[in-house]
Amino acid sequence: MRRSHRIAIITKILSEHPHQLFSLSDFAQMFGAAKSTLSEDLAVIKEAFAEKELGKVETLPGAAGGVRYVPKLSRTELFTRIDRLCQKLSDPGRILPGGFLYLSDLTSDPVVIREIGEIFAAYFAGLDPQYIVTVETSGIPLALATAHYLNVPMVVVRRISQVSEGSVVTVNYVAGSSQRIQTMSLARRALPVGSRVLLVDDFMRAGGTLRGLAELMAEFESQVVGTGVLIEMEQPSAKLVEDYVSFISLEQIDSTNQVVKAEPAPWIKP
Repeated sequence: MRRSHRIAIITKILSEHPHQLFSLSDFAQMFGAAKSTLSEDLAVIKEAFAEKELGKVETLPGAAGGVRYVPKLSRTELFTRIDRLCQKLSDPGRILPGGFLYLSDLTSDPVVIREIGEIFAAYFAGLDPQYIVTVETSGIPLALATAHYLNVPMVVVRRISQVSEGSVVTVNYVAGSSQRIQTMSLARRALPVGSRVLLVDDFMRAGGTLRGLAELMAEFESQVVGTGVLIEMEQPSAKLVEDYVSFISLEQIDSTNQVVKAEPAPWIKP
């Protein structure tokens, strides 16, 4: 096989399997090429990715080593993606009765969700989570995309337990926006005790749901290594969770004057 063909195929394999380690032996068997030749191919790919800021191609030495693709975004690309999303969110046509915002078209768009999942993965990769945890239902697409780019499983917490999942652990929590007591449940076999978890959600008002998730993780003796929120309402200013990262600040939803004001989080702005 010609070198250009090998490079194209290796690039596709690495980019479609983020954080997955491939040994040179795997590629040597696939292409019938020497490891030294493949090392030269990978050097070309690594240089090209670095030059265009398309992520990082890491080479790990040793018998258990290999090569893997790690998603990484420049500050410019991060701001561009988030700002583009803010422009879509600021459309007054998204305002629903009661001051809610319509988001389903964005969370069901594969291109949008892929971009956001890559953003979350690039930001939280250094925390080395073993599982991505979210609560049904709107946070599932974002959590799944994040799990893909981090190459870890996703765990979905249910608001109503299902008989098909076996024994479950259930906690009660206070919904921050309504101040009502609600419940969430997770099957015992869904998450091993002592896991490192990343909590992901698409929208946060006061943070009651995320606090409930953190309390549920404590029941599994699992460590919450990070908490990521795509959209955060500025009000109420006092949140029920700490040490979280949000990417979009939703300052205002004025259903009377048909005004929506969404901006990139301050830490993202160049």
